[in-house]
Amino acid sequence: MPEDADRITIESITSAHVQRVDRAKYMAMCEALLGVLPTDAPGLTVSAAKAALLKVLSDAHFPGGEKAGWWLKAVQLDLEKKGVIRRADGAPVRLYRVQ
Repeated sequence: MPEDADRITIESITSAHVQRVDRAKYMAMCEALLGVLPTDAPGLTVSAAKAALLKVLSDAHFPGGEKAGWWLKAVQLDLEKKGVIRRADGAPVRLYRVQ
């Protein structure tokens, strides 16, 4: 899929699904998520990561945390696919940054 300045193509580690999304929102969520995730396993649960990133998330892109859950999941799956973050073994899902 061709890219443009306002859109970015993301993938998912769980499927072959490819999607084009708003680049600014993706980058804002990516920055917030990577800023709260530790570099050591087991990391944070998804709900703990969301609670932490809501405190630092750009209100310009996510006023009042609007749609933050969807964007968190989209960015999480894309970053997992790219090898930037990983899931620790076991349940619940816990995420951490790859060093």
